[in-house]
Amino acid sequence: MSWTDVGSAAALGEAAPLSAEVAGVHLVVVRCGGELYAVEDICTHDGESLGEAQVEDCQIICPRHGAHFCLRTGEALTPPAYEPLRTYRAREQDGRILVEGPPE
Repeated sequence: MSWTDVGSAAALGEAAPLSAEVAGVHLVVVRCGGELYAVEDICTHDGESLGEAQVEDCQIICPRHGAHFCLRTGEALTPPAYEPLRTYRAREQDGRILVEGPPE
């Protein structure tokens, strides 16, 4: 698997996700407590984009129906979502955000 540069680390704060595309998969990258997390940009409940989602306590909250997902594991924490989000490894290197692409 390869790592893809998705943007400047300076552009990513703690309050809002950064949208990116890696190997044809739409993702959001979030900084929480100094760590970077990347999840697929689609709510498992109804397909809503998470690009404009709120982030609280290392959880991303779907803007349509309010489902909460754990950024660390992708686990669906509240209804109406029950299926987890796909997660991807993310890291910061030389001031850039890198995300490991999905298996081919």
